[in-house]
Amino acid sequence: MATESKPATDWHELLRIAQGGPLVIERVRLPEKNLTVEGAFTLPELARLSLEDQVFIVAFLRAHGSIKEMEQTFGVSYPTIKARLNRISGQFNFIETDPLPSRAEVLGRLKSGEISAEEAIRALEALK
Repeated sequence: MATESKPATDWHELLRIAQGGPLVIERVRLPEKNLTVEGAFTLPELARLSLEDQVFIVAFLRAHGSIKEMEQTFGVSYPTIKARLNRISGQFNFIETDPLPSRAEVLGRLKSGEISAEEAIRALEALK
């Protein structure tokens, strides 16, 4: 009888072996679809976190972002929770959801009458 591996345990072992180093996945198999894809795939940022940080983030999500609940769960203070969240968030590349417009965009909006000259001046000054 073959021993079936436990994917979560295997994943944790890979993270431990990599010791925070990069992992590149070269083959993905979806047995239900009889599909195999080969290439070089980098892991999503959340998957690159250490196992301990992944557990921490899952606990934070289950606590609906309640730092007070996290304090109770982990038995540590508010500053400790905040420091860990800041350290973890520092490992991510965040996408700017409201980037400053370019000079050309501001001038285009001014030309089309979408914004006033005063608004355009303020927007251009913000770009400096």
